Amino acid sequence: MERPVNQGAWLMVLPVVLIVSFSAIVPLMTVVNYSFQDILYGTSSWVGTEFYTDVLTDDAFRRALGRQFLFSGIVLLIEVPLGVGVALCMPRRGAVVSACLVLMALPLLIPWPVVGTIWQIFGRPDIGLFGWGLNTFMDYNYTGDVFDAWMTMIVMEVWHWTSLVVLLSYAGLQSVPEAFYQAARIDGASRFAIFRNIELPKLKGVLMIAVLLRFMDSFKIYAEPFTLTGGGNQTTLLSQQLSIKVIEQSDYGYAAAYSIIYFLIILLLSYVFYIGLLNVGKEQE
Repeated sequence: MERPVNQGAWLMVLPVVLIVSFSAIVPLMTVVNYSFQDILYGTSSWVGTEFYTDVLTDDAFRRALGRQFLFSGIVLLIEVPLGVGVALCMPRRGAVVSACLVLMALPLLIPWPVVGTIWQIFGRPDIGLFGWGLNTFMDYNYTGDVFDAWMTMIVMEVWHWTSLVVLLSYAGLQSVPEAFYQAARIDGASRFAIFRNIELPKLKGVLMIAVLLRFMDSFKIYAEPFTLTGGGNQTTLLSQQLSIKVIEQSDYGYAAAYSIIYFLIILLLSYVFYIGLLNVGKEQE
């Protein structure tokens, strides 16, 4: 006979759930309401789905969406393998472990606008070490060249967030029983065979979480590229395009519809990653 599950703990969490739900639902409903109205000088008129049609047929939105997918895709392709590789090289025991974990966590503690400011200075050819070093091999100028601007943005994002993948991967590797490694050494397995057959299966769930978190964050990125380039040089991503509509043009109805579409894209793709997480979990059971 199964023992009844005590659900009393949910009562302790319920106030937080209600507060978070209220603080999330009310702003969302406000944005939804704005997306169906044309707001001008304190007056509003109902326009239905006109703004949604305008957003989906806007060339600027399509270009920004394409840049966003390109940026997130490149970042994920670099950060995930690099993060796993660094985690594999980190020590598993001893006093050095704590120092390595602290060093890995340091970039994550830096606020997003500060990261953009750091790389804005670091990438300058006249005073920045990164810019000065690249200028010895090529004509580097992230404010005047599209390729240089994209390269700097990607390097900045990889530097800032690869540590998250490293820490998650390291935690997954720590869960591998030592007996597995002992059996592999007795069988004479190579290092690659150990990674493919022992470590990688244990990392699948962790890596899916890392990909989900990094995709959501990279798809919403705003402060770092805005601080670095101001959205110029064909580096205007979705969030920056949205801020232009709100701040510079005060087009609140259009911006509200833009926000809802932006939100639905992230929600849909996150759901796809979530389904992938469930499938990976079922395979490991």
